[in-house]
Amino acid sequence: MKAAIHTLGCKVNIYESEYITNILKENGYQIVDFDSKADIYIINTCTVTNTSDKKSEKMIKRARKQNKDAIIIAMGCHAQIKGDNIDADIIIGNKDKSKIISLIEEYQENKNKIKRIYNLDNISFEDMYISSFNSHTRAFVKIQDGCDAFCSYCIIPYARGPIRSKDPKTVIKEITSLVENGYKEIILTGIHTGKYGKDINYTFEQLLKDIIKIKNLYRIRISSIEINELTDPILDLIKDNKIIAKHLHIPLQSGSDKILKLMDRKYDLKFYKDRIEKIRKMIKDVSITTDLIVGFPNENEKDMEDTLKFLKEIKFTKIHTFPYSKREGTKAASMENQIDETIKRKRVKTVLELSDQLEQDFYQSKLNETEEVIIEQTKDGKSYGYTSNYIKVEINSPLRPNEVISVKINKVNNKKVTGKII
Repeated sequence: MKAAIHTLGCKVNIYESEYITNILKENGYQIVDFDSKADIYIINTCTVTNTSDKKSEKMIKRARKQNKDAIIIAMGCHAQIKGDNIDADIIIGNKDKSKIISLIEEYQENKNKIKRIYNLDNISFEDMYISSFNSHTRAFVKIQDGCDAFCSYCIIPYARGPIRSKDPKTVIKEITSLVENGYKEIILTGIHTGKYGKDINYTFEQLLKDIIKIKNLYRIRISSIEINELTDPILDLIKDNKIIAKHLHIPLQSGSDKILKLMDRKYDLKFYKDRIEKIRKMIKDVSITTDLIVGFPNENEKDMEDTLKFLKEIKFTKIHTFPYSKREGTKAASMENQIDETIKRKRVKTVLELSDQLEQDFYQSKLNETEEVIIEQTKDGKSYGYTSNYIKVEINSPLRPNEVISVKINKVNNKKVTGKII
């Protein structure tokens, strides 16, 4: 049978879709493009914004239209939150994804709609294990699920449940297997990565210490981590170990203390800035990227001016910017002074323009420096890969994926970085 998978949302979803792709293949299914006619369509959904919900629904309808006789499976966060209203044959929330083969077989046998939506409050980590990736030269490893932060704008704690951590021995075994299969860079990912181990009397710092001992591991990258979870011992590990990438994605969400408080974030601007200054002092050449929400309820022009000022002070390499999206079931959805969509779009545009300039400035500061690049892609006689501090470099030579090359950065033009092999 032919199966097609479409993934929306975060790196955790990418990992879970890869896992499902692997178990489908192991059970004799042929994986085809989502645009093809398939017997089974799997949509790994996202619910982080209203737009994510709409995209998830659109892909479900598209699958149904492509083959009215196909089995349609909706899984993930949108399925967990809106499962009662989804037109799919099999609906799986954020538990039992690993049972997808038996669920398909059950549906084929009796043709009755299946819905697996659970209360996530007391469930354990659902183990998934991947030894190779079908579509990436970098490998993701999901180490953690769930979130207990309950930021006022965010539905994810309800969609993913509380903190749950993968057993550290399983993490080490999985990364070791990926390294043995030729992967040079492993990305640690989770819903709230820095809280890894909270539920199993372990810490993220301990996990990093165990990971860097893995033989032949070239690079480990932390996908995202909160500013108040970057402890001094973790910073020491990053500083002292070439293996841990010199790139940190640290969400800010607002440059206004008033808005941070309304968001129920767990820090203020002074704490954030002091920690960033310490990180930069300790870790040479570190690249710091961030997430930012604009147009949050009660955000006025002064708050936006403060945010832009703060962004310039921190000098992020890149700012991933999103307009606030009203999420039913969250505290912020019922707040007064919701911001007009036109104002949100204008503020997003302003921040993106600043981000482009900051990104160009960071790359420009690396001119004539030598960096080690892991090749990810070769196209039209040129190769592309990433440095430890997450600069995408173009090299004017065809090279093998996963090859490690020393490159001197010799040109930066409109955020495009070119390097010459040393």
